[in-house]
Amino acid sequence: MKFVFSLIMLIPLCFISEYWLVQFIFLVLSFLYLFNISLSFVWVSVSYFLGNDLLSFSLVLLSFWICSLMILASEKIFKLKNYSNLFLFVMVNLMISLFMAFSSMNLFIFYLFFEISLIPTLILIIGWGYQPERVEAGIYLLFYTLFVSLPMMVAIFFYYENWFSLDFYFLTKNLNFFMYLCMNFVFLVKMPMFFVHLWLPKAHVEAPVSGSMILAGIMLKLGGYGLMRLLGLFLEIGMKFNLIFIIIGVMGGFFVSLICLRQSDIKSLIAYSSVAHMGLVLGGVMTLNIWGFWGSLVMMLAHGLCSSGLFCLANMTYERMNSRSVYLNKGMLNLIPSVSLWWFLLSSSNMAAPPSFNLVGEIMLINSLVGFSPLLMLFLGLVSFFSAAYSLFLYAYSQHGKVYSGVYSVYSGTFREYLLLFLHWFPLNILILKGEVFMLWI
Repeated sequence: MKFVFSLIMLIPLCFISEYWLVQFIFLVLSFLYLFNISLSFVWVSVSYFLGNDLLSFSLVLLSFWICSLMILASEKIFKLKNYSNLFLFVMVNLMISLFMAFSSMNLFIFYLFFEISLIPTLILIIGWGYQPERVEAGIYLLFYTLFVSLPMMVAIFFYYENWFSLDFYFLTKNLNFFMYLCMNFVFLVKMPMFFVHLWLPKAHVEAPVSGSMILAGIMLKLGGYGLMRLLGLFLEIGMKFNLIFIIIGVMGGFFVSLICLRQSDIKSLIAYSSVAHMGLVLGGVMTLNIWGFWGSLVMMLAHGLCSSGLFCLANMTYERMNSRSVYLNKGMLNLIPSVSLWWFLLSSSNMAAPPSFNLVGEIMLINSLVGFSPLLMLFLGLVSFFSAAYSLFLYAYSQHGKVYSGVYSVYSGTFREYLLLFLHWFPLNILILKGEVFMLWI
């Protein structure tokens, strides 16, 4: 609860102080939050309706970290004085809603803040996005989520009416297929599952860099988090119907990987790769076995850092070249060679090369899915192969080749940008040294 009050105290700072101070306080809060660590499935720091187990702890920590880096990445907003105070205000509100959603021990409070977190994201996309299509992207984001969240609210009320408790600790009843769909479909859209993923590439392409970072880094994880918390309600029905979602997740990951190879927009390519990764996470959670849950948590954390870092790189290129086209952004190795190193490091992490944390997640998820059905091996192999293919495509196309002749001048990377990329990449590759910690929450 003290962290919520700390974040609320940040609100006046947004309007009276410099942005670096707010960013610094976010960073300090993420380190202070480490002292609250829960290395098990036991709830600690329990207050009235908030508490942390390892699952909430790791995702809240990721939220603090990404929100801090979002302010670091958005220097253009502060340089141009583009409503920068309002931007900080939206950021703090977003962080409060994410903190409450991940730390809540009550299903209704979780649902409430799950929906509230949509509003700051929508303001980020519509307020600071680039093209006029951002309004359409915002509407897609809003209505995809709201359309499926009403059935969930009704299902929550129905559950409370019948069993008198919404605490996660007591959610153990076996419910029917209709309740299964009502409760879980909102998470499948949020993840996003293939077939209901169309809002994500649109939102990413139109969002500013901070919007893309929060969408890839945190908002998709709300879906995985909700599924992990609620699937205990559907063990019997899940054994019958989860196979459908596993197939959609894994095959969808394969199809989306093929779509990635045809993208001409760098941001769009990274956004579609998010759908492919979250397809694997969906498959892992739906197997309902222990490897799947561990692997999904690891993959969500790894993907949050890796994808967010790639969006930062795409934005750095966009600020210099004023284009996100793969065909115009060529030969960057000649122009800004130091940034090419980061392109290489984050692209290799994106394809789960060692020693990145993505590798741990992918091994666990493959273990889980092959254990569920050996037939899934075919599509898992294809997903792994094509994730390497589109990561190499992204790297090779943007770094090699002949520099676009319309480029008049390009300034080199700044200290702020290298720090930003380092703070994405370092945790992503250092976490593998203590990967077993994330196997303790179940």
